[in-house]
Amino acid sequence: MSAGGTGSSRHAGWDRVVCLAGGVGGARLVEGLVQCLSPEQLTVVVNTGDDLVHWGLQVCPDLDTIMYTLAGLAPVERGWGIEGETFAALDMMRTLGGEDWFQLGDRDLATHLRRTARLAEGAALHTVTAELFAALGVRHPVLPMSDAPRPTRVRTEEHGILGFQQWLVGLRGAPPATEILFGGSDDRPAPGVLEALEAAELVVLAPSNPYVSIDPILALDGVVAALMTRPVVALSPIVGGAAVKGPLGGMVRSLAGREPSPEAVCDHYGGLVDALVVEEGDGGDLDWLPVLETQTVMGGRADRARLARELLDFAARALREHR
Repeated sequence: MSAGGTGSSRHAGWDRVVCLAGGVGGARLVEGLVQCLSPEQLTVVVNTGDDLVHWGLQVCPDLDTIMYTLAGLAPVERGWGIEGETFAALDMMRTLGGEDWFQLGDRDLATHLRRTARLAEGAALHTVTAELFAALGVRHPVLPMSDAPRPTRVRTEEHGILGFQQWLVGLRGAPPATEILFGGSDDRPAPGVLEALEAAELVVLAPSNPYVSIDPILALDGVVAALMTRPVVALSPIVGGAAVKGPLGGMVRSLAGREPSPEAVCDHYGGLVDALVVEEGDGGDLDWLPVLETQTVMGGRADRARLARELLDFAARALREHR
């Protein structure tokens, strides 16, 4: 049974929860949340700033990571892509002299082919996303943050402005980021995003990269205003002074001029966060808001459910006055 299937229970503390997420860390927490919250209780809003057109296909890395995770297809350790994937198409593309810096697996390729075809037919991204998730048996509503292209770019001293995937995958995130830029001419969230936030009793910020997974969502019209009226709990993506995955540690240093820490993440969100969940021993001097210290590095499915349950229970206690 997939994590998005009928095995989900109903958490007594919350009737409507929205999780803002992106990347592997976000997908792992979302998998925990869907085990604690029914489809009527939980809506997930996913970053699309990482999206790109590759081989002529529309690729949505964060949406797909969450989809494969909830469908039980993602590798537990690696977190992205599909377990047991093969790369025959990539090998042939390399032989033919095509681009091979961004690896698309054979089964994964079908997702991008189907998405691209449906978009070409005139379907909106949120409609196509719902179709793809439903086809893989995921029942919880998952929304792209925007139907319109909103490309994230990274400015570096050495290479100038790069597309996010060019920077992260092509250059392995090595050149220090000096600025994060959000493109696109349409600032509207996808249909359903603001409605979900305005109805939410709790908003969860997943342990995703604040600069390139959560900020693109916050940059959309009306999102921050909606969050200011909602209780917000965040799960820190920094553990023991380092990012659990990805380039976040270096980004905190180059963009904020400080060492990575839960406090740096909380400060980055500028007062949006009402409560914070951190790794044991990482609470430090965070005495201006409620903090839960627990084991935050998630293993398999059961461990993700355990952390999600702890987060929801903590938020119900700590943020009672906001409800």
